[in-house]
Amino acid sequence: MLDGHNRARAAVGVTPLTWSDTLAAHAQAYADQLAASGRFQHAEQPQGPAREGENLWTGTRDAYALSEMIGHWVAERDQFVNLATPAFSRTGRWEDVAHYSQIVWRGSRQVGCAIASNRSDDYLVCRYSPAGNVVGQRAF
Repeated sequence: MLDGHNRARAAVGVTPLTWSDTLAAHAQAYADQLAASGRFQHAEQPQGPAREGENLWTGTRDAYALSEMIGHWVAERDQFVNLATPAFSRTGRWEDVAHYSQIVWRGSRQVGCAIASNRSDDYLVCRYSPAGNVVGQRAF
């Protein structure tokens, strides 16, 4: 996962992320919650400097490799334009590129990811610090 993130960042000239065991632990705790509940939504987090960026992915259990999971996020670059958030999507919907923009967000320095599964699905959670997708700012 770290390599996939850093390949996307290198392609746009952004410094590499480092792995954070703390962010990975936070991601694991939330992935476990998603798998147990079967729901798929972003975590509620406080505003401010402690807030973590978050990318979520879900798919059929054991059907996808890690490279495919992050590949879905990175593929959003085709609709991405480096304009200020939230006007950074060719489609006009920020949601269509927000995973990619978080991956390449120049201000993010660390990432931690984790997967949890239930009987039918895998849930991937990646957490970022500092969080990206800041309204009014460009990704890079």
